[in-house]
Amino acid sequence: MTTPFKLTIHMVSSLDGLIAKKDNSVSWFDTPDHYEKGAGEPDVAAFLKTIDCYVMGSRTYEHALELSKSYGWAYGDVPTLVVTHRNLPVDRSSIETYSGDLNKLVNERLKPKYKNVWLVGGAMLAKDFIRAKLADDIRLSVLPIILGDGLLFFDHIGQEQALHLKDVTAYKNGMVELWYEIKK
Repeated sequence: MTTPFKLTIHMVSSLDGLIAKKDNSVSWFDTPDHYEKGAGEPDVAAFLKTIDCYVMGSRTYEHALELSKSYGWAYGDVPTLVVTHRNLPVDRSSIETYSGDLNKLVNERLKPKYKNVWLVGGAMLAKDFIRAKLADDIRLSVLPIILGDGLLFFDHIGQEQALHLKDVTAYKNGMVELWYEIKK
């Protein structure tokens, strides 16, 4: 049996729904919190091997490039499509840019080649995928912090969207992962 195509929106946020500080720093990702009843750390390396393509917006890509100077390219050699109308620097063979219709991107470029695609940012692109009914799941990792100011994940999406909770996991570091199916 072949695995069906799935496009998952993944985001990390603060409890108040912010995905970035105004200065784009990610220091708040490292939480000193400890939740005794939480699950141990997942096998991230094994899990990442199940993702066969990443999609991201231009600002997320630029931020990832900046972070890669200190931490290395987070997405390895997995094919990565950057949705942008701008001419951005691309220095890895696994990265390509795309400018155009999102329905065509999903149906003509992604579905024929991939099974497990993760949209990893940003907020505007995630909203566009939800509005166009192109995303299947949302996996939101909520960190134990209130940032108070910054970029909201679901800012003015402009439509109601029913979800179905597929799973929830609380981890020892205080992070809670919410996994929702987007009802179509």
